Amino acid sequence: MDESLRAQIETNLSHLDGLIRRGRQIREMLATDPASKSALVANRAWQQDCGVAINQLSGGSKAHWLARAFSEAFLLRTESGQVIETAAPDEIVERLVGVLDQAVLSLSRMDDGKNASTSPAAAPLPHRFDFVHNVELRPVLEQAYAGSRDALEQGSYGTALITSSGILEAIVTDALEHKGSDALASTGVPAGKIADWTFDERLGVAERSGLIRGGCARLPEAARRYREISDSNGNPELNISERDARRATQVLHVVMRDLDPGR
Repeated sequence: MDESLRAQIETNLSHLDGLIRRGRQIREMLATDPASKSALVANRAWQQDCGVAINQLSGGSKAHWLARAFSEAFLLRTESGQVIETAAPDEIVERLVGVLDQAVLSLSRMDDGKNASTSPAAAPLPHRFDFVHNVELRPVLEQAYAGSRDALEQGSYGTALITSSGILEAIVTDALEHKGSDALASTGVPAGKIADWTFDERLGVAERSGLIRGGCARLPEAARRYREISDSNGNPELNISERDARRATQVLHVVMRDLDPGR
């Protein structure tokens, strides 16, 4: 990869990371006090900065998928896709952070292409899952993450959603097991071992115990039922929309940041 392009990608990634951190802080402020004047002012400035960044990354084209995702983040739709009202400020912030995550994903894929074009076998794996306590699980998650990303880009939305959901369940389960049943007991845990809990139950306990925040509220129903809608080989048995696949990916990114705040 050309050095100037590599430097440009790294600059953009650094800028996006800064916007994501600001967005998370603003969301916390708005969730605590939706009428906070300082939070609303900070939110307006942040959204303007996000708009500038998205415009640059999309080449100024409103038809670009990133520009469309940015616009869609401000709208609330029914299941049929009809716009019914604008979303609450803190939800808009969360959605915009999801759009920024998509931009990071796309730029990271370009950067990964650099490694793939030289020596794939010798290229080191990324370190997205260093926060996972089970060391043996990390490379498995890296491979699954790459597969989910590729499936999303190729339009295989069912595969992307199922894989993202599996990763989400794995990292939440790892965090719960590391915290331990005794420490979780006060949060109203289900009966049995963690391995016996349903996906929804694991997410609920993780939220109540403070391991993750409320990002999973946006997880599509199909993602929560990903085991039920896939066959024995992990292939989807239902048609999954692009919207649901991308939302599952966004939620995964939010939870990854919850479990690894330093990202």
